[in-house]
Amino acid sequence: MPAYYYEGAYANGERVTGIVEAPSRTEAVNQIRRNCDMVMTLREVKKKEEGGAALFQKVDPKSLALMCRQFSIILKAGLPLVQAVDLTAGQTRDRLLSRILKQVAEDVSNGWGLSYSLQQRGRKLPVTFIETVRSGEESGDLVKAFERLSDYYDRMYKTRQKTTSALMYPAFVIVVAVIVVGIIMLYAVPTFSSTFESMGIELPFVTRFLIATSNFFTKYIVLIIFLIAAVILAVFIFGRTVKGREVLARLRLGIPVLGRISSMGGASQFSHTMSTMLAAGMPILQAIEVSGRSISNYCMSRAVLDAIPGVEAGKTLGESLSRSRDLPEMLVQMTSIGESTGSIESTLNVMAEYYDNEVDTATARALSMLEPLIILMLAGIVVVILLAVYLPIFSLYQAV
Repeated sequence: MPAYYYEGAYANGERVTGIVEAPSRTEAVNQIRRNCDMVMTLREVKKKEEGGAALFQKVDPKSLALMCRQFSIILKAGLPLVQAVDLTAGQTRDRLLSRILKQVAEDVSNGWGLSYSLQQRGRKLPVTFIETVRSGEESGDLVKAFERLSDYYDRMYKTRQKTTSALMYPAFVIVVAVIVVGIIMLYAVPTFSSTFESMGIELPFVTRFLIATSNFFTKYIVLIIFLIAAVILAVFIFGRTVKGREVLARLRLGIPVLGRISSMGGASQFSHTMSTMLAAGMPILQAIEVSGRSISNYCMSRAVLDAIPGVEAGKTLGESLSRSRDLPEMLVQMTSIGESTGSIESTLNVMAEYYDNEVDTATARALSMLEPLIILMLAGIVVVILLAVYLPIFSLYQAV
């Protein structure tokens, strides 16, 4: 809905300014006339366009957690909301977040609601953040809302850090291996292949295979890079469509080991978000919608959002979720138990911790299986290269 900035006046000459939201200029004037006698200026507030670089920026969960903690402390100290936003903007090191908060501070000083301004200015902000702030505004307890958000994003950051740290070593080894093998195939093999050809001996199969592979990559390296880039681009474009998002999400869920980790990660996201929304006082239907939109896996997200009509019709959340085959059975059962006992918020908190631990354990187990496979793969490549180099030399000695 468009927002309009106005300057008005009372009959006694006193000036007033503010922001109203209305579907048209006529309706905006009608709303303003209810509060003042004369509308002197009225203009639509244009949404600021984001720069090209900002399109690729994301707000880091760690920065969000720290910002929410600062917000709750400043508000708890009794400072006005405008001053709290302005102070937080100055203390935030994340440049994107700081820029958003400076715009929000200006909007709030002009009469905008905090959550509405965050929604309009913070296109990169998570929906969970905006809706929790909105619930805090409606309940009159923004301090508690920001404390919950701080805990929520702090858990998210720590979980992500654990996963990233665990993946660093395998990723580093694979990258180094690809670079080394590439150098060998493109530069080293052509060098000794010309030497072997000048010897005039019959080369073993391993050597011929390695030379043929090297020749293939040397000749078609540009085409190979182009094809890889084209496939990545095609998958990216396909993933932007509704059908593509569903297909790729279902493929991720179906991958052995990794599919289970993805499923438990989605269950953790749902449990954390749903419990946070309910604790913030958000109505159940709105909490389901926000929780569904927060899940990164599209199939699991749709499964949660598809439960909304059932809840609207009077069914329980657990009963509505049970119709999907994409959600973990334990999550659905525990949700039903939490509803029946009247403790769904605490039950979901327990489930969130459970799935966080399961994701950590499953990730560690998968990496413990991956590391020996990487070592075996590298050992196999080294053995093939050594055989390809030394077997012709041995054949030459035998011929002599």
